[in-house]
Amino acid sequence: MTTYQTDIESIEALKQQQGSSWDAINPEYVARMRAQNRFKTGLEIAQYTADIMRRDMAEYDADSSVYTQSLGVWHGFIGQQKLISIKKHLKSTNKRYLYLSGWMVAALRSEFGPLPDQSMHEKTSVPALIEELYTFLRQADARELDLLFTRLDGARAAGDDTAVEFIQSQIDTYETHVVPIIADIDAGFGNPEATYLLAKKMIEAGACAIQIENQVSDEKQCGHQDGKVTVPHDDFIAKLNAVRYAFLELGIDNGVIVARTDSLGAGLTQKLAVSHTAGDLGDQYNAFLDVDAIDADDLSDGDVILRREGRMLRPKRLASNLYQFRSGTGEERCVLDCITSLRNGADLLWIETEKPHVEQIAGMVDEIRKVIPNAKLVYNNSPSFNWTLNFRQQAYDLLLAEGADVSGYDRADLMNVAYDDTELAQLADEKIRSFQKDGSARAGIFHHLITLPTYHTAALSTDDLAKGYFGSEGMLAYVKGVQRREIREGIATVKHQNMAGSDIGDNHKEYFAGDAALKAGGKDNTMNQFG
Repeated sequence: MTTYQTDIESIEALKQQQGSSWDAINPEYVARMRAQNRFKTGLEIAQYTADIMRRDMAEYDADSSVYTQSLGVWHGFIGQQKLISIKKHLKSTNKRYLYLSGWMVAALRSEFGPLPDQSMHEKTSVPALIEELYTFLRQADARELDLLFTRLDGARAAGDDTAVEFIQSQIDTYETHVVPIIADIDAGFGNPEATYLLAKKMIEAGACAIQIENQVSDEKQCGHQDGKVTVPHDDFIAKLNAVRYAFLELGIDNGVIVARTDSLGAGLTQKLAVSHTAGDLGDQYNAFLDVDAIDADDLSDGDVILRREGRMLRPKRLASNLYQFRSGTGEERCVLDCITSLRNGADLLWIETEKPHVEQIAGMVDEIRKVIPNAKLVYNNSPSFNWTLNFRQQAYDLLLAEGADVSGYDRADLMNVAYDDTELAQLADEKIRSFQKDGSARAGIFHHLITLPTYHTAALSTDDLAKGYFGSEGMLAYVKGVQRREIREGIATVKHQNMAGSDIGDNHKEYFAGDAALKAGGKDNTMNQFG
């Protein structure tokens, strides 16, 4: 017996116990409302989605072709429409997640207005967006199920038993729009206690996976900006522990921690690591510092000195009181960061790179997997990369290495539209198309995401409409570019009243008031023009 049928029978039994005072209660309506409200709390969502992620991680370990994907979203409606589109075109949400980008929270959700990605926005806006996203995803479930219930009632009224059976099976096997969210906690917004408190709020809102980076929280920079400053491993481990304690306190024992390292592009550290014995973790961190060997006679007041193998070393300290690492040590530091994080409670890794290059990523993952064989990545397919130029240059280098004639190309100007129809451009586009598949097979990438794609798509689509509507096209710009496409491509928002919940409200009115219900969806509702 299905959950739907069980709920009908249990409510029918309860109704009989209550006597005539419940005569107006229809058990099937209750079952429908329960189906439309499957998840009662954020913690239920966090547990449900954590189970999904753990299953997906195990499946990836067995077969690297079954990687997962997400797009970053900045509003509940955008996340909802993304999942509706996935279900419409791909028929299943399997292996598709949502990504909550701290960059987009800063740029689009702060009460201060647009901010750079430097942890200056309100920390409460992060769990608020998680809650908002799941509110919209649950509403998508309610709407889609409501349409099925309406069709079921119509089939029953028509006496079409075959249709009734088919629609009932769709209700019984309904796939929710609720999927895992990988949520960005930046560098933790403060000390480990602050990290723990914020992580709890995020988990209570529904987050099953929290991504945290090894930058200094009060000097945090976007991963694709200069001036990044990392912290010693012990500092980062404390925050990993804080997030794990938050998961465990709330009963999400299999919550997922994504440990991000920014060391590839971070040349600075705020402080020296504490070292107790030669070769320990603190000593390994300090070994990457740019230092000068000095004698005791060369010491100045205020100098900070390290002693290694009997030598005195003075780390190079900047006017900002930050210390710099030796040039060219980024990849080696990333490898150490990743191994250390996995040994101290992280589940997945994130290596922030400066370009999308499978072999660069794979080179680091190969080193990590020598120590931890099942290490796997979340990778940022970032809009901060010029994908066209990067891959055309990779294609140029490949053709050159193969002995092809590349004299007709200017490697520094490969973004030029003049190259769009060339063999090189076609090769580059094919490498872009297969980047996720190739990266998952070769470089251990379990999850591919684009951090802020919907920031760009919102700007681009708005530009298209504004250009035409305020120009010579007038209303045709909207009709041709938006509404006609919505109708012909089956975009749910063409019936915007339905999308916002009007039909659900009408059905509830009928549940509550019967024939006396005043409904909005009658013959004069202009939404009827859309069929």
